[in-house]
Amino acid sequence: VQVDGTIQAPADPSQIKAADQWVKFLYMEHLTLSGKGVFDGQGANVYKQATPAAAWSGKKSNVKIMMNLGFMFVNNSMVHGLTSKDSKNFHVMVLGCNNFTFDGFTVTAPGDSPNTDGIHMGRSTDVKILNTNIATGDDCISLGDGSRKITIQGVKCGPGHGISVGSLGKYTTEDNVEGVTVKNCTLTSTLNGVRIKTWPDAPGTITVSDIHFEDIIMNNVMNPIIIDQEYCPWNQCSKK
Repeated sequence: VQVDGTIQAPADPSQIKAADQWVKFLYMEHLTLSGKGVFDGQGANVYKQATPAAAWSGKKSNVKIMMNLGFMFVNNSMVHGLTSKDSKNFHVMVLGCNNFTFDGFTVTAPGDSPNTDGIHMGRSTDVKILNTNIATGDDCISLGDGSRKITIQGVKCGPGHGISVGSLGKYTTEDNVEGVTVKNCTLTSTLNGVRIKTWPDAPGTITVSDIHFEDIIMNNVMNPIIIDQEYCPWNQCSKK
């Protein structure tokens, strides 16, 4: 699939009902999504109405706030070039994928846009994020449970909240995270650098192992290395 123009989501999120992602690819083999194009989530109005705390308040909005791109159970595939811009929520969700590569990808959103993680993944094996520029309002890259054999290399991150493993441990159904390498990356003006975050008082009993951070350049980063075992944003959790 080649995209060279700009594809815009509706600015009003209520126009696409009950969709987690605005563009999604499901149950595929050997997909190549490439080009010079832009997926524009038109998130500006959502950013104005939302606050970071709202994402953790537990209150459910009647309108689902969509992510830009979803890849579910897509194997042996690649995203090359392309830009994800101003997603209303996470930019990219990768779930249940194997041998999946992002190369030369760009993510852009304002530094104060809430919950706009660049690339989030879970239950996926052998995912590579290479030569990618991510500027957003939340984690540049976040690894959920079941992430295995992950390579993050040549990534420029900032603004944003850094490159994070987690948050983990909130649910009993989670799977281990193992084999993560983050190398030759540059983080500039981010809240965190490289981070592992787990919830306090959580039922999960998984392990996080074989994690390597190598050759990371940090410029104006508030918390360059942070392992937080009492991750509790906006005090919306139990600290027992």
